[in-house]
Amino acid sequence: MSLVTRAACVALGLCAAACIHGPQSPSPPADFATVEVQRSDRAKLYADCIGEAVAADRYGRAHDEDTELVVFTCTGPAARSFFEGLGDWSAGAGSQVEADGRVVRSTNPVVRDLFGVDYCARSSAGEHSCSVSLNAGAFLRP
Repeated sequence: MSLVTRAACVALGLCAAACIHGPQSPSPPADFATVEVQRSDRAKLYADCIGEAVAADRYGRAHDEDTELVVFTCTGPAARSFFEGLGDWSAGAGSQVEADGRVVRSTNPVVRDLFGVDYCARSSAGEHSCSVSLNAGAFLRP
């Protein structure tokens, strides 16, 4: 292959790569319309837990390098209902484990630790507690 042909192939390849990885089209403008919501028994489990946590002053900030959370912790009837509500779901999702003398059920399988995971636990004494995390973003930073 001659030097001119080789140079033409390289130039053509660079042009094709530029087309594939060219500038992205601009995003459409943000839509600030109110989001439609529907009643949900599972959403009520969250609401009852958060309400109980607020009433008992059991909420606070948790964070890592790039995530800021408000964590609400409920106990008692709200936690027991949430724990029971997670039963079939956790069994099917593979997100129920026994650890440290308690049964832990989470809304999603735990990958590394419980940071940012919504979960409920039942102790060997039959006491229930749940933690619900709200990703609040940079606003929460001190």
